[in-house]
Amino acid sequence: MLPKSLFLLFFFLFLPLVACASVPPPDLAPMSPDENATEFIRARCGLTRYPDLCFTSLSSYASAVQRSPVQLARLATNVTLARLCALRAHVSALRRAGAGAPRREAAALRDCAEQLGDAADQVRRTAAELRGLEALVGMEVAWRVSNAQTWMSAALTNEDTCSDGFREVGGGGTSSIRTDVCRRVGRVKQYTSNDLALVNSLVNGG
Repeated sequence: MLPKSLFLLFFFLFLPLVACASVPPPDLAPMSPDENATEFIRARCGLTRYPDLCFTSLSSYASAVQRSPVQLARLATNVTLARLCALRAHVSALRRAGAGAPRREAAALRDCAEQLGDAADQVRRTAAELRGLEALVGMEVAWRVSNAQTWMSAALTNEDTCSDGFREVGGGGTSSIRTDVCRRVGRVKQYTSNDLALVNSLVNGG
């Protein structure tokens, strides 16, 4: 938010015809565009399953989002994609480092890397469906959002499948690889779930 002195200077320099008025108390001062956008993000994140994560991951981009539900959904999609790509790189690195790993663990890492790659591709497709959505009207909007919902739901399914593949790793005991990967996948699933909720809200009147 601009300091109050700079805010007033703007008015004196660029709006000279506006009558001078007393400055309202701080608690009554109008919010800046960024503050409005931040509160908008907070409200939209209330529609998600993990609202705190949603807000902390998206609020720093308030100036880019403004008050556009579509821009917010696109931003969430980009954040989810970045998280997915980082996770896939991590799993691929574990796979390379564990060339002599037990058969089940090696197979779980291989399958998980592939499934996360598929999920990342599906999130990219979601982003493509949301691109330019603001300029569309009517059934075209519903069609594009439906496609985005389908792709994002498929990404969640692939993330679940990755985790499921580690059930037998460690012979029923503990496995540091299984614990690490499942914890990381669980976190990424929270981002994906939030993203899907924001996409759903584009047609659910949220």
